[in-house]
Amino acid sequence: MREGTTPVGPQAELPEPPPAAHAIFGDRLPDAVRYAELLADIGVGRGLIGPREVPRLWERHLLNCAVLAEVIPEQVSVCDVGSGAGLPGIPLALVRPDLRITLLEPLLRRTNFLHEVVELLGLDQVTVVRGRAEEVMNDVTPVHVVTARAVAPLDRLASWGVPLLRPYGEMLALKGDTAEQELRAARAALAKLGVVGTSVLHVGEELLDPPSTVVRVEVGESPGGVRFAAKRAKAARRGGRGGRGGRRSP
Repeated sequence: MREGTTPVGPQAELPEPPPAAHAIFGDRLPDAVRYAELLADIGVGRGLIGPREVPRLWERHLLNCAVLAEVIPEQVSVCDVGSGAGLPGIPLALVRPDLRITLLEPLLRRTNFLHEVVELLGLDQVTVVRGRAEEVMNDVTPVHVVTARAVAPLDRLASWGVPLLRPYGEMLALKGDTAEQELRAARAALAKLGVVGTSVLHVGEELLDPPSTVVRVEVGESPGGVRFAAKRAKAARRGGRGGRGGRRSP
């Protein structure tokens, strides 16, 4: 084992947290380290992340996600769509205890992992919900902010995330170098979803090299557009007659 690493099992070695981690996580750094250890160990073992990602967990994953906190308002509700292994939702919860965060993930093995992490780290402001966005949009309370880090085109991410927003909310999608290109390609689809404003942001510029690239999608009075408004109204009428509730992981 090389100097400056933490043993986490046979899969790989987790580097020590870089200086930026101390600045970003502050007194929650021990919890961030524990989360990184879990990702590098049982996260790899359960197939939640690839073993090649372990050496770059800090820079590419935890810090890249945590700096998203710079552009999220205080005391708001957040839904992390397709949360997977908890990115960006778990790092956000560690640096922003004021946020009420829902981790939305359809796969049972992932939601089981998320439950374990939330309990172990004492993240009382975090709720884990099992389901797909299109399945639960009528059963969860609309949120101020949707986050997404899934590997999918922006128009597809927006079709999942935007209908979960409350009026005048926003979706923040972590993207890479193709952010501007994806945004141009998705403009027509975004307009149909009730989007009224878009921008590309760079966060963590003082701490990360390169900084994280975020596409901000802002909605108006009708998140999801006319089609989703009609679906929500229909679901509300059905719910009044005893419709089913949303699925939650056990």
